[in-house]
Amino acid sequence: MRPLDSGAVPGPRGIGPHASRAPGGAPRVGLVLPGGGARGAYQVGVLRAIADLLPRDAPIPFRVISGTSAGAIIAASIAAYASRYRLGATSLERFWRNFHVGQVFRADTASMLRSGARWLSALLSGGRLASPPASVFDVAPLRATLARHVDFAAIRAGLDAGNLDALALNATAYRSALSVAFFECSRATAPWLHAWRLGQPATLTHEHLMASAAVPFLFPAVRMGEGEGADWYGDGAMRQLSPLSPAINLGADRLLIVGIRAAGARAVPEVAGGGGVAGPSLGQIFGFMLDTLFMDGIQSDLDRLRRDNLLIDAAGHAAGGLRRVDALQIMPSADFGPIAERHAHAVPRALRTLLRTMGAANPGGRTLLSYMLFEGAYTRELIALGHADAMARRDELVEFLGLERPVATVDPRRVASA
Repeated sequence: MRPLDSGAVPGPRGIGPHASRAPGGAPRVGLVLPGGGARGAYQVGVLRAIADLLPRDAPIPFRVISGTSAGAIIAASIAAYASRYRLGATSLERFWRNFHVGQVFRADTASMLRSGARWLSALLSGGRLASPPASVFDVAPLRATLARHVDFAAIRAGLDAGNLDALALNATAYRSALSVAFFECSRATAPWLHAWRLGQPATLTHEHLMASAAVPFLFPAVRMGEGEGADWYGDGAMRQLSPLSPAINLGADRLLIVGIRAAGARAVPEVAGGGGVAGPSLGQIFGFMLDTLFMDGIQSDLDRLRRDNLLIDAAGHAAGGLRRVDALQIMPSADFGPIAERHAHAVPRALRTLLRTMGAANPGGRTLLSYMLFEGAYTRELIALGHADAMARRDELVEFLGLERPVATVDPRRVASA
């Protein structure tokens, strides 16, 4: 029987290579990090809180990690510290606390003017004088940032040592139109292909991170592979209809999902006095698109997971080799839009001008701003929020992660004021 795409997946006799339990019979916990641009700082706060619930020198509590877009970058960063999780969470927090836009893309006036001039020349000449640029932003700084801060050799050392079972980085293939989970495991693992989803063993590199985070229009697509197998890849969330599937196919039987949108938050907020006559701005529409891209698949997949678990529980022994997969989702307790609006002044002037032109520098466009505000003042507030939200659910996390030792009491204000 082939693996299904949500909770109902085969047990040890399915085609997946892993048993349904980690060594010693403990649950095999998976971590799922969806994309979210600068909102990923919230995920960093949650991961730091989990580190505070563990002994100082404890290994990573996740056997399987799956990340998409900015979540892929965070996933790879924390996976590099599989043997000393708290050290990794601290290092990750330190980096995100001091983030700035220039570490992701060129936002200086000269770069923005060059990009705008090339777009205008291509448009006016029909492409005869200049071809359109591959994207709005030049992401050479991101490539350099990843090269400095993500250590794939350390990730492989963690896999070889048995501290981690698998890491999956998700991207979308433009030519084949597949959602591709590139994964590296602690032992040989068969690929899978079903319903436009491909699990592909790979030697993971920084190119996989660049591909996973290549948001359409904003960041350029990344070409990977050779010969007939070569393809252009973009953001992993684009065709990821079952974002929980990679972690489940790689053997996780518990999933911790760290979201980046508050329950009930509006993707396109209402603007007082607007009356809806002019309609949403380009910035509002693009923010809505990103919000849909990064989070709607998670919610629908969780609904399927819960339904399948109910069916498996009701079937009892008749369920055969199917196994349930439990999930715990941590979601923001506050809308990121107003937080981003408070820190809009931190955006470089040229980028602020672009966002204002798109209609994203006002309350109606703050959703787009919340994804692009790679500045420390904003990311520090999201880290503090993620830490506080996770600590508020401390007992649930301790039980879900199967922690056995007593955990220390941590003051959530430490992260906010550090």
